[in-house]
Amino acid sequence: MATRRKPSALLQHVASVKSGERCFENAFQGVARMILEAGVEKVVVNGKTTYDFPIFRTGAKHTIGMYDEINSFVSFVKDASEGGSSKEMAYVLVGEPGNGKTFFVENLCALYRQFISQPQNRKYTFRFVGLDKLGSYGKIREIESQTYEDPMVLAMNLFDGRDETMAFLAKQSKLSDTELETFYQNYRPMGACSGYIWNDIRNYTGGDINAMLEFIEILPVPLVESLGTVTGKYAAKDKITSSAVDLLGEESIQRLLHISDTNNPYRFDLRRGALARVAGGGIHFSDEIYKNKKDLVQVYLGVIQNRVIEMDGYKWPIDSLIVATSNNSEFNRFLSEKEEAPIIDRCRICYVSHNTSYKMQEQLTDYAIGGERKTTLMREQLHQDPNLNYAASVAVVLTRLPRTEKLTTVETMKLAAGEVAGEKSIKTLAEVIDTLNQEPDITRRFGQKGLGQRNLGRAMQLLMESSETNEGQCMFAYDVFKTLERVILDYVSEAGDRAKYLEDLKIAQGLYRERIMTEMFNAYMDEPHAIRTDVMSYVNMVIGIDAENLGPDKMWKYRDPQTGELKALKIDQRYVQSIEERLGLKTAEQRESFRTSIRKIYGQKITLDPSYDFMDNLELVKAVTDVRLKSDIAGAGSLIGALANRTNEDNQKLYDRMVDTMFNKLNYCKTCAQKTIEYFCTQQDER
Repeated sequence: MATRRKPSALLQHVASVKSGERCFENAFQGVARMILEAGVEKVVVNGKTTYDFPIFRTGAKHTIGMYDEINSFVSFVKDASEGGSSKEMAYVLVGEPGNGKTFFVENLCALYRQFISQPQNRKYTFRFVGLDKLGSYGKIREIESQTYEDPMVLAMNLFDGRDETMAFLAKQSKLSDTELETFYQNYRPMGACSGYIWNDIRNYTGGDINAMLEFIEILPVPLVESLGTVTGKYAAKDKITSSAVDLLGEESIQRLLHISDTNNPYRFDLRRGALARVAGGGIHFSDEIYKNKKDLVQVYLGVIQNRVIEMDGYKWPIDSLIVATSNNSEFNRFLSEKEEAPIIDRCRICYVSHNTSYKMQEQLTDYAIGGERKTTLMREQLHQDPNLNYAASVAVVLTRLPRTEKLTTVETMKLAAGEVAGEKSIKTLAEVIDTLNQEPDITRRFGQKGLGQRNLGRAMQLLMESSETNEGQCMFAYDVFKTLERVILDYVSEAGDRAKYLEDLKIAQGLYRERIMTEMFNAYMDEPHAIRTDVMSYVNMVIGIDAENLGPDKMWKYRDPQTGELKALKIDQRYVQSIEERLGLKTAEQRESFRTSIRKIYGQKITLDPSYDFMDNLELVKAVTDVRLKSDIAGAGSLIGALANRTNEDNQKLYDRMVDTMFNKLNYCKTCAQKTIEYFCTQQDER
């Protein structure tokens, strides 16, 4: 009885692809599927509706912001996956140093590796075995596909003619015409060495396809990050040592000692180069692409458009998503050399701006400070002032915002964070951004210039190494302005930029001052949210002041949108008017106009966010703080006097009580509580 032939590894793989256990797709399709399967959300950024992709917002250290850039990248990959012109281009992120370009690409590569490690998404390749039988390979018994070609590529090239191969696959693997057509959309010829070896096997077996298939083994592509397979980074090296070999590979002396046939393309060692290792549906990341030598950039010219590694007339088709980065100055230098235009033509350039939302910057500032528990040089625990993150975030974001006639710097900052900025609407900011983005000089566009994440990191390092921080065992918020000033003076070379950044630092100090006023009021009232409660009292009084059901006792009943409870509020006309006077509203018309704007904001915000508390309306918060300090303690001046002059017992008691509240309820330590009160007692940074 004849023994039944065991099905070949290649045909088993084709069957697994047909059943959906394994997949066959190109790099663009893989990346697009990874991003889109994780979902898409709609968000409003700077007054415009855009899309957000949750996959980039996962993990302990993920990408913050970059909405336009991520949208642009997803659109590029999706177009390429659908056979658009993007498949013959590289995606290049251009921007200032320290704004997250490399971080974004490395994050993308890490996500892709994670995606590929799932069994149904694994990448497979093949190797030829038993080559010692052929005679011309010396002691080389096994040869793996140098460019990690998918077994389906071999399956689509089993015979010299396409029709013969399709007929064989249809018969052996029961593939329908539609399935074959789908596979052949990703058809590419075999690489030079795979094709040559397959031909040698054909000659050895006399063209018996079943015998030929016994020379094939299927194996998964290794996912070890340090091997540079699937995702590989090519950093721009120095002028002398870098060469095309680093990208493409070179002739291998070692192999020539075994291979008797000098025409065999396997004498080239492609894995010596960075491209072959990611050629099987991977991501090639070229860091600082335009910093490379000219001859290397010329190599990219052919690789990007044709997606092929070419040496001595031999070709190895590759399947890679090519992503690169470059900083503005290097890119501009490259652009000025007009003869280099063809490479720019093959790149999809995306200009990456700095993050301009101070709310989002708070997460980035956390990255700069570091997640580990901090200690002093003496290994004692180091405390973090609760205002440190706010002070640092506001300071760096202000440097990134351009000056404009339509908006003040603070208005721009608040609108960019999605907050209320008096009468100015988000539409004004959208107009400003549109106008600035028409500038041919990239660095003058919105958010393109400013202190980057590395500069912020330096400022934090300076703060941690200072003797004040180590002695007091606390990173005091106000000290960050001094370290940022040091960074500006040491690292910003352009005089105009330096002057602007120092001016922005002064504005940030003014905003910090206003925050401290609020903190002091909360500490004085012995209540962490005292000022928030008073602000909402004013808002509710403004809404209820003209209510129909308002009795002579001025009591107004309303349902709290946050808790749903029925509440009663006594409307205090004097309190409302004194706040409006502090806001500089002198006439009845001005007051009514302001009240209308408050009601309008309330109506718009509360429906979307029931916990909205008007604390982003800095002018209103400051006015409420001033009025409460004045009515409770006969003016902030007397509180300052009481805290500064602790010679009598009552003043000392007040001081001790406030320090105690700050320590127990507001997350201050003894050092930053005392330093904050000290700062409050000075006249510094009064706006």
